[in-house]
Amino acid sequence: MSTPSKPLAGIKVLDISRVLAGPWCGQMLADMGADVIKVERPVAGDDTRHWGPPWLEGTAESAYYLCANRGKRSVTIDMAKPEGQALIRQLVAQSDVLLENFKVGGLKKYGLDYASLKELNPKLVYCSITGFGQESPYAHRAGYDFMIQAMGGIMSLTGKPDGEPGGGPVKSGVAFTDIFTGLYAANAVLAALYQRRDTGTGCHIDMALMDVQVGVLANQALNYLTSGNVPQRLGNAHPNIVPYQAFATADGHIIVAVGNDEQFRRFCEVLSLGHLAVDERFATNRARVNHRESLVPVLEAALAQRNIDEWLAAFEAVGVPCGPINTLDRVFDDPHVQARGLKQTLPHTQAGQVDLVANPIRINGQSLSASTAPPSLGEHTEHVLNDIGITPAQQQALRKAGII
Repeated sequence: MSTPSKPLAGIKVLDISRVLAGPWCGQMLADMGADVIKVERPVAGDDTRHWGPPWLEGTAESAYYLCANRGKRSVTIDMAKPEGQALIRQLVAQSDVLLENFKVGGLKKYGLDYASLKELNPKLVYCSITGFGQESPYAHRAGYDFMIQAMGGIMSLTGKPDGEPGGGPVKSGVAFTDIFTGLYAANAVLAALYQRRDTGTGCHIDMALMDVQVGVLANQALNYLTSGNVPQRLGNAHPNIVPYQAFATADGHIIVAVGNDEQFRRFCEVLSLGHLAVDERFATNRARVNHRESLVPVLEAALAQRNIDEWLAAFEAVGVPCGPINTLDRVFDDPHVQARGLKQTLPHTQAGQVDLVANPIRINGQSLSASTAPPSLGEHTEHVLNDIGITPAQQQALRKAGII
């Protein structure tokens, strides 16, 4: 629901997307204060409602669904039926934004494509999220995060090198491409709304998972485009900075992120290896990258002599960036995470309450997270339809016909 103190108060978003990339975009807009109406299939709802275990205790809500849908209102409408399509169009007439992630051309047969809906609402910002975009040799293909991580190059960069134990390509532990696409889509929607203030008209945003995956290859893409050399997997090491990786200690692993030559000097002093900092092979980052095979084994041997806590204290004392590799229980017990309120507990209509991860954006010291939990399936159907003038008698008839 819109909150007057939030940036997008008064903006209405119709979210007919499913799974993750589209819903993540919708959740971001809800956090910013937009009234996001999530349209779902009657009975089944969003696919992710069934992607469990785990489930929120006392409910049929999966953890996966809960991660991407806070702050929204849920209405169930069967858009495959003409009556359902009519309801969608009535909602569109009052909306500022529509989010969808159907296959290219999939909504045209329902009269819910951009060309049809812009005639109804010329101010509509219509955001399409697909695997490969509206115009591509692959436009007809479905897009899934795992597949896009492979095709878009990130898996060629993630994991240990071939030939090492456990070597081979590895996907990210979360749906990396979907999340980034949701964030890019939310940025695009904000830009389109800003532009609409001047033009008075909406637009069609064309987001492709593949485009986003290529777009976030960042320095690795430029490593290739600049040099012509194809980057290879380096495990936890960095292609452009040394030492910037995980090291084994006496009781586990520690991350060391030496970002400049002065930090390297202090790092070496803590290790009692000060001579390395003046060795021409290692004195500069350029030299260390070129001689990593000689340097890293020496560092590994030294770091194996003491435990994690001892190294953390020693490095922090001299300003060398470092940190432990936390499991998620330790993440949510971390003093920083607790102080910043990154675990958010909200009331839930069925479970009593639900723990969620808060939006990390803070404005004027306040978290941007929505204050309502992910909705139960169809929780707000009656209220949403009342808003567009559908009478109780009409709603009863629509329920009987399975339209809502």
